Amino acid sequence: MNMLVGGIALFFGVHMLPILSGTRAKLREAVGAGAYKGLFTLASAVGLALIVLGYGAARLGDNPQIWDPPAGLRHLAMLLMLPVFIFLIAAYFPGRIKARLKHPMLIAVKTWALAHLLVNGDMASGLLFGSFLIWAIVDRISLKRRATGTSTAATVASAGTASNRNDAIAIVGGLAIYGGIVFWGHEFLAGVPII
Repeated sequence: MNMLVGGIALFFGVHMLPILSGTRAKLREAVGAGAYKGLFTLASAVGLALIVLGYGAARLGDNPQIWDPPAGLRHLAMLLMLPVFIFLIAAYFPGRIKARLKHPMLIAVKTWALAHLLVNGDMASGLLFGSFLIWAIVDRISLKRRATGTSTAATVASAGTASNRNDAIAIVGGLAIYGGIVFWGHEFLAGVPII
């Protein structure tokens, strides 16, 4: 469990820097923009590796059950997960979906974390998915405060056909990934079959 907690602390400690814009600016100035990006990436990768390894070890070790999720929540979790991959792709293929959601990746992270909290009642899962949910909420609030006032909707409206194409890519690609995860990917990645 210590490895999981350490990974969470490192990963989210680094990801809180953009929220603390003054601290981030001072660090960038002290080490330079390139070094800052490199250190940010390295610390994020190490933190993520510790999270993955720590979560796997915690699930096999002393991992107390905090609550017993009702079996029916599995269906709700699967329903919540349906748009997650669409939103993730929409974050990189700007279209009307991104314009409407503003920050589709954060919405995807919040939805993914909530869905997994609903069906996992053990402590390791609570730490993992709870930390992602809290971070995404805090980051979204921070982004509202840091808003530059640019209109994403106006940008998308002027894009026209590219916007429709990007939305189609997000929907088709997201549903394809969802299907792959449901039928074999989740068992391969997490060791837990969904169907």
